[in-house]
Order: sequence, then C-alpha cells, then structure tokens
Amino acid sequence: MKIDRFIIPTNIEKTKFNLVREIEIKESKSKLVRENDGLTKHASRIKWMEWNEDGTLKAHHDTPAIGLSLLMSPFDESYTWLTTPITEIVEEQEGYIKFNTQNSVYELWSNVEEK
Repeated sequence: MKIDRFIIPTNIEKTKFNLVREIEIKESKSKLVRENDGLTKHASRIKWMEWNEDGTLKAHHDTPAIGLSLLMSPFDESYTWLTTPITEIVEEQEGYIKFNTQNSVYELWSNVEEK
C-alpha cells in the first residue's frame, strides 16, 4: 500500500514565515536594537526579569533597573529575545532607554509603530 504524502515546497514555507513575521512586526509595540551589530528585535510586550542567585526566576517587573534582564514576548519557551542583566542605564526618557548589559549595549523604543 502506497502512502500519499503532501510535501510543502520550501519556498512556500519561507513565504509563510515571512508573512507571519511581517504581521508580528507591524503589531509590535517595542523595538530593541543591539548597538554593535544592529540586530533588531520587535515584540508586542516586554517584561523586566529578576533572577535568583541560582539563575531561576525570582520576579518580573514593569520597569527596567540594574540587575534585571529584558524579556520580549511571547512569554514562553519561544520568546523573541532575552538580554543578560543590565549593568548600567545610560539614558532613559519616556518611550526610550539605552542600557548596557553584561555583554552588549541596547536601545529600546516603546510604543513604536513600524510601517
């Protein structure tokens, strides 16, 4: 007995992924840019994570502070991005923060509208 298989061409899957990603970017409210290479991430929601000494989650916060990491939605194992803890807040104003982490420098804009 022959089993028929439906095979999706790779280019269709890539197109589907790109369309989904484009929708996610248009719906995003936050834009994160890593300074050294321009890596850009978008998310609809963010949280600032506090860690225990053993690396487990202690709490999450709505505002950034030294020692917290930025987590970009979705808030599950397929999160968009997680930074190492903040070591310095370089600049902060409404809707914008520039901060250093243990290994990178980031700029985060909140309530952005991508076109």
